Amino acid sequence: MPFRLPAWTATLAWKAAVFIAVMCCALAALLGVLVHVAVTNQTVGQARDRALTRLDDATEQYEAGGRLGPGAGIDPPGLPGPLRDLAVGGERGTMVGDHDERPTVWAAGPADGGRAIAVQVDYAQGARTIDGLDRAILGSSVLAIGATLLVGAFAVTRVTRRLHLTARVARRISAGDLDARVHDPRTRDADRHQDEVATVSGALDTMASSLQGKLLSEQRFTADVAHELRTPLTGLHAAAELLPPGRPTELVRDRVSTLRTLTEDLLEISRLDARSERVELDAVRLAPLAERVVRASGAEVDLRIVRDIVVDTDGRRLERVLGNLVGNALKHGAAPVTLTVDGPVITVRDHGPGFPGYLVDHGPQRFRTEGTSKGHGLGLTIALGQARVVGARLVFSNATRGTGAVAVLTLPYEESGGDDAVRTGSSPAGA
Repeated sequence: MPFRLPAWTATLAWKAAVFIAVMCCALAALLGVLVHVAVTNQTVGQARDRALTRLDDATEQYEAGGRLGPGAGIDPPGLPGPLRDLAVGGERGTMVGDHDERPTVWAAGPADGGRAIAVQVDYAQGARTIDGLDRAILGSSVLAIGATLLVGAFAVTRVTRRLHLTARVARRISAGDLDARVHDPRTRDADRHQDEVATVSGALDTMASSLQGKLLSEQRFTADVAHELRTPLTGLHAAAELLPPGRPTELVRDRVSTLRTLTEDLLEISRLDARSERVELDAVRLAPLAERVVRASGAEVDLRIVRDIVVDTDGRRLERVLGNLVGNALKHGAAPVTLTVDGPVITVRDHGPGFPGYLVDHGPQRFRTEGTSKGHGLGLTIALGQARVVGARLVFSNATRGTGAVAVLTLPYEESGGDDAVRTGSSPAGA
C-alpha cells in the first residue's frame, strides 16, 4: 500500500504552520551561523594576537640568551606537528589545539638547530564564551520560532475560519438553501479595503442573490403559466366531451388530457420549489397503499409484500410518489415491473435499459433527454420532491445483475417489537 499522509495535513493551517516553521528555522540557522562565525573569528583573532605577542617576547629572550618564561619553550611537548613543521621551515604561525585537555592557542617560530620555539595561550575562556553564545542562539531561536508559530497560527486560523464559513455556505446553497449568506462584515462597508477572502465571500453572496432571484422569477413564471392554462384547458376538456364519438375525438381528448396532466405537474413542481407543501401525517399501512398503486397503474405489475408495517406519513403524497415510480417504469422500462414492500423500504424495479447515467449521478432533471430518448419528463422530479416533503430518501440506480432501473424509497421509521411481517409472496395487478 502506498504511504498516504493523514487528511489533516492537507489543511491550509497545517501547510502555513510548516512553511512558517521551515522559514523560521532557516532564518534562525542563518543568523546563528553568521553570529557564531563573527564571534569565533573575533575571539580566536584576539587569542592569536596574544600568542604572537608572547612569541615575540619569547624569541627576544631566547636570542638574548635569557631564560624563557612559563608557557614558552623549545619544541615543547604537545606542540602540534603541522605547526612545528611550519616553524622549522622558517615561518611563524598559530594554531588552535588542546593541551592537557584544555583549549590552547599555539604560536611557533623558527629557532636554531632546526628546532622551533613555541608559546601557548590558554583559550578556555574564549571557548566557554563561544559555547555560551551558541546555547543562547539556540535558545533564542527556539523561543522566536515558537512565538512566530503561535502568532502565525492565530493569523492563519482566522483566515481559514472565514474560508470554512464560506465553504459551508456554498454547500448549503448547492443543497438548495438559497437564503444562505456569508455576510462577511468586511463587505458591508464599500469604502473599506477588502482582502481576498472577503472578495470571495462577497462574490458568493452576490451569486447566491442573483441565482435566488432568477429561480424565484422562473418559479413565478411557471406557476403563472400553469395557473393561466388551467381555465382554458378545463373549458377545452368540457368541449371535447361534447364531440361526437370517433377517432378524431379520441385524439383530441387524449391530447387535452395530456395537457391537463402536464399543467397539474407544473403547478405541483412550482409548489415544491416554493416549499409551500405541508405534510399531513397519518398512520398508513403500506401493503394496502401499494395495492392501490398497482391497481391504478392498469398494467401487470408484480406486488411483493415481504414485510408490511404501519408508518406515520402522508399517505396521499406517498401514493403519488409510488404511482410516479411505477408509471415511469411502465413507460420507459420493460416488463416485468416489480413493486416490493420490505418494511420501510419500497423498491420499484423494471427490466428495461435502466436509468441514464446523468440521472443516476445527479438525480432527475426536468424534461432532460439523452440522445434520441424521450426523457423522463416531470414524474421522477415530482417523486423526488414529494419524497423529500415526507422526509423519505429516494435513490435511483441500475440493477447490478441483469438489466433494469431500480428506485429505492426509504421511509423514516423506528423499528419496534410490535410490527412483524404479516404476509409474503407476490400478487399481480388487480389481485
